[in-house]
Amino acid sequence: MKRRELKCVCVFAGSSPGALTDYADCAAALGRDLAQQGITLVYGGGRVGLMGALADAALREGGNVIGVIPQALAAKEVAHSGLTELRIVASMHERKATMAELSDAFVALPGGLGTLEELFEVLTWSQLGLHAKPCALLNVAGYYDHLLTFLEHATSERFVRAEHRHMLLLAESPRETIEHLRGYVSPQVDKWLDRASS
Repeated sequence: MKRRELKCVCVFAGSSPGALTDYADCAAALGRDLAQQGITLVYGGGRVGLMGALADAALREGGNVIGVIPQALAAKEVAHSGLTELRIVASMHERKATMAELSDAFVALPGGLGTLEELFEVLTWSQLGLHAKPCALLNVAGYYDHLLTFLEHATSERFVRAEHRHMLLLAESPRETIEHLRGYVSPQVDKWLDRASS
């Protein structure tokens, strides 16, 4: 099977470090692994929290890091001044569109509402056939266990098709995540609507 080429990977991550040191440790490991494999990191442009740990680790390994941040958040999220490239854009919509356009794949580290919103937007775009790029959840220390339980519930209740549920790749380490992204094959599903009850 032909493996997917990854030139740029977009990572969604919290601007907070979270309660466990495992979160920042994993973010740093992902940054290192991307850099060591010659993959450009695209992320939200901050220098604090998991975003900062991710970017700093990639930069220390000599990796290319592109940050994308809206003008209004540049001060609040403390924009990273040491990146390979920092793009300051006009809005959150432009931020997400720019990150998606630059990237070959998407990964979510632990994070809050913004991280979830970013992940589910690109996953929905994939469901609708707007792109065929892989999306992965890096489930550090079981952070996303309850979300995965909810997705299984949504699938069993027939609001999410099983094929679309499995578009969200699941991994517990950075290297496993990258391997899953490289091996991803987009499902061939004609319809996303459930016609069985109509």
